[in-house]
Amino acid sequence: MSQFRFEPEGYLESMLADVPGYERLQEETARATKGLRAGRILELGTGTGETARRILELHPGAELVGVDSSPEMLARAREELPAADLRVARLEDPLPAGPFDLVVSTLAVHHLEGPGKADLFRRVAAVLRPGGRFVLADVVVPERPEDAVVPCTPGFDFPDPVADQLEWLRDAGFRSRIAWARRDLAVLVGDA
Repeated sequence: MSQFRFEPEGYLESMLADVPGYERLQEETARATKGLRAGRILELGTGTGETARRILELHPGAELVGVDSSPEMLARAREELPAADLRVARLEDPLPAGPFDLVVSTLAVHHLEGPGKADLFRRVAAVLRPGGRFVLADVVVPERPEDAVVPCTPGFDFPDPVADQLEWLRDAGFRSRIAWARRDLAVLVGDA
């Protein structure tokens, strides 16, 4: 993955401007975690903690372990999530030791190419407890080219079609499904 860096200052404003449907994507990500008893949660690509805050509202008392490649973004997240165990790590690095009840990632996995996604999905399956859930919310290649509205940077953004990602999830041992999709954004769920 490229070493491109996001900065916490202006990050949310940038997401709101560049990702049509950002707020809805966040809502649908949180909604996909409902009905699950999540005592221990792993977030991949914590950023400034936008998703984590929403997830923790639905799972009060849960322990959050979050990873992100940016120390600056995690420093901002620590302000909002002081009880969380936040670690600097890349998605390609070994995942924190499980088991986790829930693994969630929003707008991070599209920075991996296809084989990297498939590898990550296998590693996520290995740290989830039986009956756990993986919620992946991200940019995807839409079925209709005119639905590609989120700007992608060549060499940094590698969205894949939903069908490919559902297959990689199944190959990793998940029962996979689409929880929500709109244009080039989707929330996919893999149940262990």
